[in-house]
Amino acid sequence: MPKMRILESGGRAISLEEVAKVGGYNAFLQSSLPDRLRAYDPSTETSESSHHAFGTAFPRGFALEILQVFSCPPVVAYKFRHWGYMEGPFKGHAPTGERVELYGVSIVEVGESMRIEKPEFIYDAVELLAGLLKGPVLKEFESDTSPKSSLHCPFLKEV
Repeated sequence: MPKMRILESGGRAISLEEVAKVGGYNAFLQSSLPDRLRAYDPSTETSESSHHAFGTAFPRGFALEILQVFSCPPVVAYKFRHWGYMEGPFKGHAPTGERVELYGVSIVEVGESMRIEKPEFIYDAVELLAGLLKGPVLKEFESDTSPKSSLHCPFLKEV
């Protein structure tokens, strides 16, 4: 089975079987950040909990849009946008109602039968996570003193 390479904050090659096991969000949000700085820690999430967290934040879905295709087979390169409206809470942060999006590039090698043999994804997950942490911390999470519960953008001031 081919390995998928995710180039994001120290991402590593991961098999499609492992993606199925840990869940897509957990595979794509790998991080080399220290645990205390992770707003979302895929190593502590299950496939089910990750789908619940993102499904709650994006109740109308989280669309994937191919914006531009740069090359033809056997190596296909394209620019994509993954986006949705944050209409539900995420990890203790209130919904903002704003569009949250992530841009990236993918380079996919395909075989003679046009099956994907080597997908690579290049993006910055901070784009996504920053949008999900813009809302204020919900009251029920304010008393939690763990570092992760207080992660927020230091440049955004609450009104």
